[in-house]
Amino acid sequence: MKIVEANFLTSAQSIIDSPSPDKAEVAFLGRSNVGKSSLLNTLTNRKGLAKSSSTPGKTQLINYFDIKFKTQNEELPYMYARFVDLPGFGYAKVSKSLKKEWNKNLTGYLEQRPSLQIFVHLIDARHPTLDIDKNVDEFLESIKRGDQIIIHAFTKIDKLKQNDLQKLKREYPKGIFISNLKKRGVDQLQSAITGYLFGN
Repeated sequence: MKIVEANFLTSAQSIIDSPSPDKAEVAFLGRSNVGKSSLLNTLTNRKGLAKSSSTPGKTQLINYFDIKFKTQNEELPYMYARFVDLPGFGYAKVSKSLKKEWNKNLTGYLEQRPSLQIFVHLIDARHPTLDIDKNVDEFLESIKRGDQIIIHAFTKIDKLKQNDLQKLKREYPKGIFISNLKKRGVDQLQSAITGYLFGN
């Protein structure tokens, strides 16, 4: 199964102005500058699909993308889902009141969106034990429904020495290890997503 089409649908400030939850959703979240936009573009094979900002933390909207998958089933040749690009957390230089509102809207989406099936938590492979990522993990575990899973995807592995990468893999045996640059781990991530959503 592979992605054959990916299109930007809309941006929303919160769950209130989000599109109808009529497709299974995969939310991508991580610290600002973790490589989220680059991964989405590599995953969908669409160069400018997700816009990366030169200013970390600038994206403050929830961005929805319609994704079409080609199956090997002649009776059901295509399957559909949505990828959701969430605002990066961490570095944002925004006013306290805006940040508070932003966090509230983000939390509302994560806790209340009925179509949300998968959390893809992106973690910089060079800094895997930051408190901010631990806090996000604890939060996701506390709100996760029985029909949801968390995937840990470690980005920028091309910047690690081989020894450090092997150590990371031992510490996180269920992790997916990604290099956008060398396109490593991307197929594995897509398989984990489609396997959970569509059971194949």
